[in-house]
Amino acid sequence: MIALSLSEIAAIVGGQSHDIPDPAVRVTGPVVIDSRAVEKGSLFAAFAGERVDGHDYARGAVEEGAVAVLAGRPLPGVPVIVVDDVVQALGALARAVVERLGATTVALTGSAGKTSTKDLIAQLLRTKGPTVWPAGNLNNEIGVPLTALRAVEDTRYLVLEMGARYLGDIRYLTGLVPPRIGLVLNVGTAHIGEFGGREQIAEAKGEMVESLPPAAHGGVAVLNADDPLVRAMKSRTEARVILFGEADEADVQAENVRLTANGQAAFRLRTPSGCRDVTLRLYGEHHVSNALAAAAVAHELGMSVDEIAEALSEAGTLSRWRMEVTERADGVTIVNDAYNANPESMRAALRALAAMGGATRAEGGRTWAVLGPMAELGDESLAEHDAVGRLAVRLNVSKLVAVGGREASWLRLGAYNEGSWGEESVHVSDAQAAVDLLRSELRPGDVVLVKASRSAGLERVALALLESTTEGEVSGR
Repeated sequence: MIALSLSEIAAIVGGQSHDIPDPAVRVTGPVVIDSRAVEKGSLFAAFAGERVDGHDYARGAVEEGAVAVLAGRPLPGVPVIVVDDVVQALGALARAVVERLGATTVALTGSAGKTSTKDLIAQLLRTKGPTVWPAGNLNNEIGVPLTALRAVEDTRYLVLEMGARYLGDIRYLTGLVPPRIGLVLNVGTAHIGEFGGREQIAEAKGEMVESLPPAAHGGVAVLNADDPLVRAMKSRTEARVILFGEADEADVQAENVRLTANGQAAFRLRTPSGCRDVTLRLYGEHHVSNALAAAAVAHELGMSVDEIAEALSEAGTLSRWRMEVTERADGVTIVNDAYNANPESMRAALRALAAMGGATRAEGGRTWAVLGPMAELGDESLAEHDAVGRLAVRLNVSKLVAVGGREASWLRLGAYNEGSWGEESVHVSDAQAAVDLLRSELRPGDVVLVKASRSAGLERVALALLESTTEGEVSGR
């Protein structure tokens, strides 16, 4: 974080200082919410959560090197800045820090692909200058300020991922850290149970482009030309609009899209300044759209088409459990995409699995889809799980293992109704049962995809299959 004194921070957040010996002491380390992440010079923000109260760890955080604690109440003997609302105070501090920076802020949202696209943008922009971006998917009212507060004096680019569960969420986040470039990837069905429909999701995602400065002041909206609901957001902004996609009207376009023999995407990148071929290290055709979005942002910020193509071709996965591909010593390939799932990302992952299995199928290798529930789909849940089960059969996935309760039974039912009988698809109760089944059945050449919503914890399956031992139980989450 930009070095600020405790007195400056107290003034910014409207807080009261308690037991602070020297208000001139500066915060020179990161702002953290986990006492285990404290470094010398940190500011520890104490949140009272449902299960854990950060105030209980405040004294330990100071002992580990934090200069003070941002808290909701005084803590005797602990240097504290007391505020009415720690979340709002964290946001106010982030806004003040960003206002002092000369960095270009890029913010993105969408129903699917946010984290992968954020990682691609970061890998492109860091070739041009110091870049800050979130680890994982820190995209809410706590994660966005924490990311912004990692920026320092020489930060040139700040890349932020912004999520939404309700109308107004993105408006709030862009108010904390106003972007100059705003990117909307797509409008899908993630959180449709909360929003009630795709039109309502589009209304929420469009808050991104409404937040941008007008074109005369440098505002740029980067929109997906292939998604009608996103393309329609042109009317909701005064910023200059750049379109990306495979559509003819796209400014940054993909041509000759194809998959390599091992399932990696390749295409011809066309930009206003020229064309180059790109072969991604990422698996699945769905990453083409993510790569185009990143290319559009990079092109806007002055990168040449040669620089963009080279950086895209070298970019990998920065965030864990997102199409992480690992080949075991025995020739079994594990694809850990278990961080989260919605209908769009589930379909994309299944298509990637089918493509990856093409090279091994001729040699007797099989494709396994180990799938769990997709959360927060509301009334659409039965139909969406049924559709995913049917798609697995249509893509000729060799084995479907549906893991969990009711939603998993719907996955299995969809596969059965599509013609997956016998042992081609099975329903197991939990992660341990899935591991036991796979350990007894897998053979060299098999490719295993593991995917579900985060709440299902199916990363345990992937991690267990990658352990060197062949026995043992899945560890708790």
